[in-house]
Amino acid sequence: MQPLLNLLGPAPKPQRLSLAEWDLVVRQARRAHVLARIAALVQAHGAWAAVPPAPRQHLASALALATRQQRELRFEVAQIARALQPAGVPVVLLKGGAYALAGLQASLGRMVSDVDILVPHECLADVETALMMAGWVHTNHDAYDQHYYRTWMHELPPMRHLQRGTVLDVHHALVPATARARPSTQRLLQAAQALPGQPGVCVLAPADMVLHSAAHLFHESDFAHGFRGVVDLDALLREFAMVPGFWPELLERAAALGLQWPLHHALRYAQAIMQTPVPPSTVAALAPSVCQRDWQHRLRDALYLRTLRPDHASTADAWTPLARGLLYLNGHRLRMPLHLLLPHLARKALGGLLPKEKP
Repeated sequence: MQPLLNLLGPAPKPQRLSLAEWDLVVRQARRAHVLARIAALVQAHGAWAAVPPAPRQHLASALALATRQQRELRFEVAQIARALQPAGVPVVLLKGGAYALAGLQASLGRMVSDVDILVPHECLADVETALMMAGWVHTNHDAYDQHYYRTWMHELPPMRHLQRGTVLDVHHALVPATARARPSTQRLLQAAQALPGQPGVCVLAPADMVLHSAAHLFHESDFAHGFRGVVDLDALLREFAMVPGFWPELLERAAALGLQWPLHHALRYAQAIMQTPVPPSTVAALAPSVCQRDWQHRLRDALYLRTLRPDHASTADAWTPLARGLLYLNGHRLRMPLHLLLPHLARKALGGLLPKEKP
């Protein structure tokens, strides 16, 4: 996987890869949804001509798709902002949409297949009504799934626009309501920053953006996009670290929002996988947030360093399925207490045998 990591680093050298290595890199990167990012980084470093013709076609195709997605994203965000005007709620973008509209380095070649926004919980009903009036509808009509999202999750069931088919996720928190961590949405929204020239559209403050990326990644149970999450974190940290005072502010916000342990994991595995530069004092300050026994570190590393690779056969070993399975269960454990989790998993396991409930 080293050729893939080299191309995603701060100084990609595509001329050093053989055709056989390119063949593997293209397959790994496509699986991890970072093929377009490699194309964008290679272009940004003026090394496009060094890519052989065959892999260049794959890179160009992926980059064209990412460019089109980001162009459509800008139109879609404008439509969402217009739809929410009657509710008096600004659009606070999350994840890929935020990176793209803020023009961050993390947006280079970033695929954005849907839009994620954060709104105050007390405005959720008004936001949902305003969006439905503008053509967004819920596509999941199963009564249990509706109950699951509305009672326990941090977002509404996904919405899709009737005409354009675009998917919108409306969040009212960073993590599920039943999770152990409870970062304050109000604090996040108060610190959100307006985007110049885009009325009614904001993004999270830089430190909060990193914390959301960390919390999202390490509360996951499905790590299909786990490697891309580490790539996002690496890009955010490298860019924001250029601003004086970023690291102390990141620690302060992690403490205020109760997200020290996801940040610890984010920094540890961004360093381990992407060689992200992180001050040793920052890592040391987060150490008390996690179990410190040597075997606990080794166990976490054994699980995450296998699971946070591209989901491709060439990056797996005999222990990878077990690691993914254990982190799948751990993700659910972090999101729900046991008395809710066990019936939920049982229902999901038997889902194909049970009749769908009508809402």
